Amino acid sequence: MSKYYFELTLKPQNHYELFLDLVDSLTEDALEECDGAIIVRSEDELDDLKFGIEEFSKALDTKCEISYEKKDNIDWIKQYQQSVKSIEIGSFFIRPSWEEKKEGKIDIIIDPALSFGSGHHETTSSCIEAIDEFVKDKQTVLDVGTGSGILAIAAAKRGCIVDICDTDEVCVVDTKSNFELNKISFNDSWIGSTSKTDKKYDVVIANIVADVLVMIASDLKKCMNENGLLIISGILDKHINRVLNKFKDLEQIKLIHKNEWVTVIFKNNKES
Repeated sequence: MSKYYFELTLKPQNHYELFLDLVDSLTEDALEECDGAIIVRSEDELDDLKFGIEEFSKALDTKCEISYEKKDNIDWIKQYQQSVKSIEIGSFFIRPSWEEKKEGKIDIIIDPALSFGSGHHETTSSCIEAIDEFVKDKQTVLDVGTGSGILAIAAAKRGCIVDICDTDEVCVVDTKSNFELNKISFNDSWIGSTSKTDKKYDVVIANIVADVLVMIASDLKKCMNENGLLIISGILDKHINRVLNKFKDLEQIKLIHKNEWVTVIFKNNKES
């Protein structure tokens, strides 16, 4: 990648489409339209293109504002990597693959596209806190709506036997990749929700949204072993009472409130 690139911006007063057609026919470089302006960027000098536009403007007797700059070529990959930060949550250290692991912490590698699913979002971090506090070695765990798979990975790193499901096939594929990145494995996976399994689990995790939690509440509870745990999240605090009402037959053992988001941990004290 070159150290610099050249940016040519033109803003014709009239005949915009004619100018656009001209530029498009004269260059194969990156072209952007923005608020009535046509922007061309190239690692090669654009003097000839600038001259052609000036002559075209004269021929049309149309005013055209032109600016031409030489700019630093930013290493966008490096800039992105610098913007993604690792995070420590209880016993866990969640990091992108280009950062070093932290001694004494349970290591989780996630290369995120967004903060959600990387441990930075309040719902994800509070679910990991719940896993850190309540989930034990060799327990069976179901991660419903697995997303990036970070919660399933945290449970697997705790020594649990983990199943994953999501209605989005892409999420299941991505989770499998993230498990491979962390050099661990899950037990089973499927596309869909809890209605597709007859298994019962020691821990069921569902970080979704309030409306879906309300809708699948019965299915989630059917997946719980006697004395099993249910961790639900993705709940805006304005919806919490509606959600709690759907799970009132379970024992609420902890509620984690972070900003406007709520995570709740329940225990099943009734025989299945």
